Amino acid sequence: MKRDYYIVALIMLTFFVISFLTNVIGALNPDFIKGFDLSLTLAAFLPFAFFIAYGLVSIPTGMLLEKYKEKKIMVAGFIVAFIGSLLLAVVHNYWSAILSLFLIGCGMAMLQVVINPLLRTAGGEEHYAFNSVLAQLIFGAASFVSPMVYSYFAQNLKGQTTGLMGMFSGIVPSSLPWISLYWIFAVISLLMIVVIKISRFPKVELKADEQAGALQTHIMLFKKRTVVLFFIAMICYVGTEQGIANWISKFLETYHHYDPQTKGADTVAYFWGLMTAGGVLGLFLLKVLDSRKVLIGFTVAALICLSAAFFGSGPVALIAFPAVGFFASVMYPVIFSLALNSIGEHHGSFAGIMVTGIIGGAIVPLIIGGLGDVLGLRTGMFFLYITMGYILSVGFWAKPLITNQTVFNKNEKPA
Repeated sequence: MKRDYYIVALIMLTFFVISFLTNVIGALNPDFIKGFDLSLTLAAFLPFAFFIAYGLVSIPTGMLLEKYKEKKIMVAGFIVAFIGSLLLAVVHNYWSAILSLFLIGCGMAMLQVVINPLLRTAGGEEHYAFNSVLAQLIFGAASFVSPMVYSYFAQNLKGQTTGLMGMFSGIVPSSLPWISLYWIFAVISLLMIVVIKISRFPKVELKADEQAGALQTHIMLFKKRTVVLFFIAMICYVGTEQGIANWISKFLETYHHYDPQTKGADTVAYFWGLMTAGGVLGLFLLKVLDSRKVLIGFTVAALICLSAAFFGSGPVALIAFPAVGFFASVMYPVIFSLALNSIGEHHGSFAGIMVTGIIGGAIVPLIIGGLGDVLGLRTGMFFLYITMGYILSVGFWAKPLITNQTVFNKNEKPA
């Protein structure tokens, strides 16, 4: 279909909101642990509850998309996110947090199933790698903002009696000022419901190979080696991203004694902020280089920075952890675009499978937490070397049918 800039803009806004609601969990992790008196393993079940929703909801949402279309699915996703946000805003305990994060995760999974293939269709498949990195740039910007908002409320909510802060102090427990974020998330979800409801969606006709197929189609795809390899790659990427973001603040508190509400939150924010900056460089590089070469170069650099964060001093860790975010910026969009451009049909179903791979954000932080309780958090985070090593391998074995368009080629198929 003809490139539809309205749909692309709406997708970018949705990416921003998804990120704002999702990527503050890492900054909140020490507060969850302190507020609910949790071990590292129990704390790891919080992001697990969020990301496991992707494994349960993504493929069924893909199947429902053809019947109910984009607008209804997006509205439903934000309704579920609103309910989840309101739950933790009102009921403050560990189990309500588990259920809340699960519901928000369900809503975000529904949205991602819609917007990823829609971006490929509305923006043009030859521009998909570029548009995906642009979306990642916006995603990173929102991820930078949300920990900053958390830090501001955590530091300034106490004792306020007037204005917006006074309103929040009246409904948020003084010992849990970070709960105010979930009131904000509920309001944002409501606003997005209104925006989508009043927006005029142009008719988007997905090609047959863009639509989600029946269960048999998904089973057939899972029998393909390429599909399985990219599914594992998505698990590894999201596991790496969330394994770092969720444990940065606790790592800095444990080994370098930095305050999680200030230095910890700031470092998480800079991790996502530099992911935005890396996305800018990625946009340029994807116009001049094969996306596989970009993936290899950025992953090697990310591994070097991760090692510096693990073994360096406190000031080094404050720089090195965000630097990992800079070099991780192109991983998700490049992996996703390589995946969809590596098969010739059933892209809608494959997109649902790839989004299901976001369960890596549930699995890897949980593994790190479990290992951390037994061996120490630093040793537990060594598991990230395995996931990042697999991401590095993608740049060597991926063989897309359509390569990303650069200034030097016109998307010729490889011989």
